Amino acid sequence: MTKQLKDKYEDLKKYLQGFDSLAVAYSGGVDSTFLLAVAKEALGEKVIAVTLLSAFVPEHEITEAKLLTSTLGTHHEFIRVDELSIPGVAANPPNRCYLCKKALFTQIKALAEKMGIQQVVDGSNLDDEGDYRPGLQALAELEIKSPLRIAQLTKTEIRALSQMLNLPTWDKPSFACLASRIPYGEPITKEKLAMIEKAELVLMAAGFKQMRVRCHDKLARIEVPEEAISLLLDHDLRMKIAEAFAKIGFSYTAVDIKGYRTGSLNEVL
Repeated sequence: MTKQLKDKYEDLKKYLQGFDSLAVAYSGGVDSTFLLAVAKEALGEKVIAVTLLSAFVPEHEITEAKLLTSTLGTHHEFIRVDELSIPGVAANPPNRCYLCKKALFTQIKALAEKMGIQQVVDGSNLDDEGDYRPGLQALAELEIKSPLRIAQLTKTEIRALSQMLNLPTWDKPSFACLASRIPYGEPITKEKLAMIEKAELVLMAAGFKQMRVRCHDKLARIEVPEEAISLLLDHDLRMKIAEAFAKIGFSYTAVDIKGYRTGSLNEVL
């Protein structure tokens, strides 16, 4: 570990130790797992994890989150939510993430206050400042802290530190809510979210780790890393995926020749 990275890690622990108690908004991903582990080290039993249960999050992610908190020995709370009932969210405007996070973190904050928890924190990192992230505004308005951003930690650094701490998520593929697979302006429905979840499970079963299935009505646009695009040239694999996607409900299946990248739907803004 470089001195710079070690200093960031120590700064993060010192910052977290400044709170009496914390509620970590927990998805089971790389960032929130690392934050939860360091918070547990800093504050012990004064840390809880809070996970949202919704159609926006695949069931396998919830299962993994439960397993991880059990391994870390952290108290885990769950809140059942229906994002599609939040005014404006189903219409999927460009500020959808703001509307969603404002409502959801209001609920997390209310739970924390009820339990006597001093502060709610989330796993946003420094890289999140380089993309269109309207949800960050909602966090600021609710006074939700983002310790990883405050410690100036990037995704790459968080993965390196997670590996050092022997966290199983250190090399886990990046994930985002299923709604981020649907272009702005195209209505979000539970049916579309379910189709996306099933389609991505097909790709996972085929051996693809980092990937996305973007849903353009009845067209599925597959994003995989550039080095993995060549795998989709195999005729049998392509036909297997196309047939599976058709059974799920997609009329057409396409491969994005640019490959996987985060926030690709923000490119039109």
